[in-house]
Amino acid sequence: MEEHLRCPWGDSQDNLMQQYHDHEWGKLNLDEQYLYEMLILELFQSGLNWSVVLHKRENFRRAFKNFVPEEVAQMTDEDVATLMQDKSIIRNRQKITAAIKNAKAILIVEAKYGSFGRYLQEFIKTPLIHHPQAMTDIPTTNDVAKQLAKQLKKNGFSFVGPVVIYSYLQGIGLINDHLETCPFKYHG
Repeated sequence: MEEHLRCPWGDSQDNLMQQYHDHEWGKLNLDEQYLYEMLILELFQSGLNWSVVLHKRENFRRAFKNFVPEEVAQMTDEDVATLMQDKSIIRNRQKITAAIKNAKAILIVEAKYGSFGRYLQEFIKTPLIHHPQAMTDIPTTNDVAKQLAKQLKKNGFSFVGPVVIYSYLQGIGLINDHLETCPFKYHG
């Protein structure tokens, strides 16, 4: 009888981390608003622990207009200054301005491809389902993430290096790196 063990990072006493692991990470979700939300959360996570960002998620939703790209794209320098005073989010000017810049870039990509999800699927047609046996089998990036990061930068996106993009692709389910023993691996 095979023992099903949750991925170690998701087998946490932190309920938010466990809920994210069990119900979002690795599960395909190409909803346009969700795609922008996850991109912004991943860029704010850069250099930090995912748990920190996850615990501020509701604050980020409030600060970034519920992650509606059309609304965030209209934010001004005044809004940036206000957010720099908001202790409930991560106050990093470069990341805040990148979130606004990325909203504008998503709108341009959506106009060209019909949706950001379709654009992403130009790089990954169907989810890449890996079968890692241990966390050490999971890379921090791959060729697809490197190629996508390079193209995103060409399209005006910021804070989209290959490691951030690989993590993003995992988060939205275009890459599934749940351990083979994990009951939440979505291999359906």
